[in-house]
Amino acid sequence: MINLISDTVTRPTPGMLEAMFKAKVGDDVFKDDPTVNELQKKVVDMFGMEDSLFCPSGTMTNQIAIKVHTQPLDEIICEENSHIFQYELGGYGFHSGAAILPLKCENGKLTAEIVKNNIRPQADWLPNSKLVVIENTGNRTGGNYYTKEEIQPIYETCRDNGLRLHLDGARLFNALTETNDTPREVGLQFDSISLCLSKGLGAPIGSMLIGKAEFIQKARKVRKVMGGGMRQAGYLAAAGIYALDNQIARLKEDHEKAGQIAAALGKCVHVKSIKPVFTNIIIFDLKDSMPGVKFIELMKKEGIAVVAFAPFTIRLVTHLDVTFEMVEKVCKVLERM
Repeated sequence: MINLISDTVTRPTPGMLEAMFKAKVGDDVFKDDPTVNELQKKVVDMFGMEDSLFCPSGTMTNQIAIKVHTQPLDEIICEENSHIFQYELGGYGFHSGAAILPLKCENGKLTAEIVKNNIRPQADWLPNSKLVVIENTGNRTGGNYYTKEEIQPIYETCRDNGLRLHLDGARLFNALTETNDTPREVGLQFDSISLCLSKGLGAPIGSMLIGKAEFIQKARKVRKVMGGGMRQAGYLAAAGIYALDNQIARLKEDHEKAGQIAAALGKCVHVKSIKPVFTNIIIFDLKDSMPGVKFIELMKKEGIAVVAFAPFTIRLVTHLDVTFEMVEKVCKVLERM
């Protein structure tokens, strides 16, 4: 099966498995796992920030950041397609008692002007604007990305108005592959960053939360109360170290594969429109004669797994387990459908 459902379906490579088997471990709750400590230091050095924390998932790192940055009656500003709004079960309310203001933006990206225009005035009946969250790359918006030049005015607006800025960097290295910005440049622009290791980078589990030392000290307590305090987590952290050392440069290949599939979709008679393809995510709409469930079944019969985003909307995602030979087969299937 050629699995294009997500880049979360990847399996550890032989080299990654070997690194996991050889990992030295301890008890991370006591800060005594040497491989976790090595991963956390590695990420700190990459981004030029003060401290970091290894967590099981990107949802957890996002929710911890929200919890630490906000108080009940505070409000989060984000784009309406943001993962924290669409796919984290309203965790901002459940965990933090915070409100959220999801905004419709061109190409799914916030701007400094939009942020400034949506900061709440002080009033007894309004929540307090406290946190801005941007997602890089955008999952529901076709893998589009922010450059550091686009982020900088948002950061300055937040700083000037007493707001915190958090980056949901689930696929951050996909973005950096295209912009050629460095992790350290990105680190200067945020109060906290969530970095997923289990998507394009190919680790089996894990996300990093990065920020100032005081922020991470508080985050450790929140991780514990959420059930994220792991013991011999070094076996998983070793996969993260391997991913950061070996799986970043090859992300460009995934983007090339996505472009090839998008070109084939343009020749498929059942496709109505295709969103611009920026990185490794392809989102397209089908014609009324081809419901998503039927398209998924036809692709499954060809040995290709895809997922629906809406009744007539499909998402495909390329990743390290999808070879160029597989992409060629996918393209041939689409063109003859």
